[in-house]
Amino acid sequence: MKVFMTLTLPLEPQEEAMLVAAARARGVSLDALVREALGGIFSEAAAEAAGKEPTRSLRGLLAKYGPAPSADEIDQNRAEMLANFPRSDF
Repeated sequence: MKVFMTLTLPLEPQEEAMLVAAARARGVSLDALVREALGGIFSEAAAEAAGKEPTRSLRGLLAKYGPAPSADEIDQNRAEMLANFPRSDF
């Protein structure tokens, strides 16, 4: 099943005249000229999409490291690291 879309472009009279002249110069219909222009846009978009990796959230990037430490584990580690700080023996 094909789905068609109709676009309405508000063009100034001089813009419309330029499009008609460009289509005549190429020997194609106005629809064919616009489709050709859109074809370039579509191919650029497809090339960009093919070259990009899907973005991943920070949570997804860090998932390989396992679950994060709990607040209690962080507090315990902090207490252990700072147990001798500041030292008074020097």
